[in-house]
This record gives sequence, C-alpha cells and structure tokens, in this order.
Amino acid sequence: MIRVMIVDDHAMVRVGFRLLLQSVQDMEVVAEADSGAEALRLYDAVRPDVLIMDVAMGGASGLDATHRILARDPQARVLGLSAHEDSSFVRHMMKAGALGYLSKRSAPESLLDAVRAVHARRPWIDPLLAQQLALQSVCGTGDSPLSRLSEREFEVFLHLARGLSVNRIAELLSLSPRTVGTHLYNVKHKLEAGNQAELTLIAIRQRLIELPGAGGG
Repeated sequence: MIRVMIVDDHAMVRVGFRLLLQSVQDMEVVAEADSGAEALRLYDAVRPDVLIMDVAMGGASGLDATHRILARDPQARVLGLSAHEDSSFVRHMMKAGALGYLSKRSAPESLLDAVRAVHARRPWIDPLLAQQLALQSVCGTGDSPLSRLSEREFEVFLHLARGLSVNRIAELLSLSPRTVGTHLYNVKHKLEAGNQAELTLIAIRQRLIELPGAGGG
C-alpha cells in the first residue's frame, strides 16, 4: 500500500485527487495540507511514502516546503504538481529534490503512474513537459527567461509577482529582509525589470500567475 499525502491550496483539487487515489487498491491518502507550512507540520507525524506537492501556493510555496522537507528527510519522495507548465517550474522543482513533476491538466491515469514511479524512486515527468525540456536542451531555443534565476531567486520572484512585500517574503522564507533585497536586485537585473509591476507582468506573460477572476493553479 502506497501511503500518500496531498498538499494543495485548492480544496476541490484535494478532493478529486483523494477520490482518484483511493479508487485503486494499492494507494491510500493518509494526510492532506492546504499550504507548505501545514505540510511541514504534518510531514514528520505522517511520514508518507509519496508527497504530492503543489508548487505554486500562497504563502510558503511548494518549492520552499520541498527544500525544507528534504533537508529533514533526504529519503522523502516528492511529486511536484502544478497547473503551470513553464519549464522553469519543472527545473527548479527537480533541483529542489522532487522525483517527479505532473501537470494538473494530465489525464487521471497519469497521476497514478506518477505516484507509482516516484514511490519506486524512478524519475517521472509529465510527457508533454519532458518533450518540451528535451527540445529546449537539444535546440537551445524557446527557453524561458526565468531559467536565468537560481532556485531561491525564482521563489522570491513568484512572491514578488503576487505583490508580497520584502518583509513578508523574508518571513515566509525564513530569510532576512536584506537577503531578500539582494535576491530582488538580482531578479530585476536578470529579467531586466525596473520595478515590481514589471515583474508581475513577466509572471503573467509566462502564465505563472492568474489575472483576477481567472482560475487558480
């Protein structure tokens, strides 16, 4: 039996995934969390076989939670999950230590395949995203400008694009405001952005955040 923990800030996503996972004989959902912070609190008590982690959540992101969980437990098996299909998400999540990455737009069977692969410690990437990464690697074209960012810069960028202040980001990521300010400077320089509004525009163009009234992810 594969014991699974689901981390996603959308209740309907958690319900749908739970029903799907519990419809097969070899899986059970042992815990759910609606934020990276809650995932950190629950993980040690539950110790799931596979942790399905939404990458882009409000507050502490799935990327940050993955970093921290793997620092505590290097044997943790994390499957990244997101509606965002930008290759930068895949790269940063895999660098953080995730064993797999799944798009929320994938077929239901893909979730089951991904969980089984990650449980067996086999890397698993959504086929369409894997093809995109392969083409970029071979051709050297179509790469996102966000690939210039380090993992921490990428995370700071996401929070900035959502309108969070430097002090709030520092609190969420357990960093000093000065350190976040340094990351902000580097992000603006690498993305050639003059201010926070331009960072938000870049995030919208890259489909990393939704316009007001659009669906979440």
